[in-house]
Amino acid sequence: MSKEHDTGLSRRGFIQTAGASAVAAVTLGNVVEAQAPPSASPLQTAEDMTALWLTVNGRRHRVLVEPRWSLLYVIRERLGLTGSKASCERGECGACTVLIDGAPRYACLTLALEAEGTEVTTVEGLMQGEDLGPVQQAFVEKDAFQCGFCTPGQVVAAEGLLRAVPEPTTDQIREGMSGNLCRCGCYQHLFGAVARAAELRKAAGGHGL
Repeated sequence: MSKEHDTGLSRRGFIQTAGASAVAAVTLGNVVEAQAPPSASPLQTAEDMTALWLTVNGRRHRVLVEPRWSLLYVIRERLGLTGSKASCERGECGACTVLIDGAPRYACLTLALEAEGTEVTTVEGLMQGEDLGPVQQAFVEKDAFQCGFCTPGQVVAAEGLLRAVPEPTTDQIREGMSGNLCRCGCYQHLFGAVARAAELRKAAGGHGL
């Protein structure tokens, strides 16, 4: 008996079977492609947008937004305030921290629509004219940054902490700043900067602005 008969499938049969499978695969692929739903949704029009008023750093802005847009996106891409950084964009690093009615919030996890009717403060809003605010000045004095990417969020988080607890203990500083990550590991300098900022704020009458 030949080897072709031993295997139960001749070379001719194998080729014919393989060819039929290839044709079936191509045909199936064409069917799936034809039945696939459109990959792109229509662009948003003005009628699909929502108008809202945002108060940011003491100024009111009227903006059109999609309901799904985050406060971070609107601040950066619509208002041009790029101090708040887009990093993880899922509430894990704190680089986007802003103050909402004085309390630190992750702007990447906050919808722009949620911020209507509130007072939003970004790192730009902590300046005193052209001068640094007390927290910003303390960060410079204590060399509380390296690459600087997380620094705006750290500064805003520190400001929020000091508004709630003007003279925090070391443990309170550690807890209050725990939601902000520093990839460079400058935590000792950061904690020292927050303590120094408390002193500067107290000397200025307890105000961060």
